[in-house]
Amino acid sequence: MQAAPLILASASPRRKALLEQIDVRPSAVIAADIDETPLKGELPKDHALRLAQEKAATVAAAHPGSFVLGADTVVACGRRILPKANDEKTARACLMLISGRAHRVYSGLALATPDKNVLTRIVETRVKVRRLDRQAVEEYVSSGEWKGKAGGYAVQGLFAKHVVSLAGSYSNVVGLPLYETANLLAGAGWRS
Repeated sequence: MQAAPLILASASPRRKALLEQIDVRPSAVIAADIDETPLKGELPKDHALRLAQEKAATVAAAHPGSFVLGADTVVACGRRILPKANDEKTARACLMLISGRAHRVYSGLALATPDKNVLTRIVETRVKVRRLDRQAVEEYVSSGEWKGKAGGYAVQGLFAKHVVSLAGSYSNVVGLPLYETANLLAGAGWRS
């Protein structure tokens, strides 16, 4: 019997690359077109989980009989959700906000199964960043590495030299918690 296909409901090339790192190769990558605006008063971890569920549900509705993995990663300072940095001003603001303090990275995972169940997980990682002076911020902004990244940085790149400590899943901060994802897939009965 052939296993049901796995669809990654994400436009993130990092998520696809992370899955491939653990030998999980989706048969398709389909970005879910959903509104990612936080709801009024929505906490960061609730926001990440809701978006993951909406992504999985949207793609699963068009692809019955498939496993559909939705994921969303949110960088938060306290209750504040940091945006994806799409311009230098936003990148600078994010970097100044996380400078010299700890913040949290949440990933919501939602796996829609062929039998219409939805399994979910939320993963939290705590990241402490050294105090960044103006020169460090400008050097990082000029690298362009922050473009499209939640919280304005990529832990797997140049920004790593500013990370004092990380408690929890490293791959979560990159964009997909691999241990939890592998266990979610295995628990649902998906096989490559």
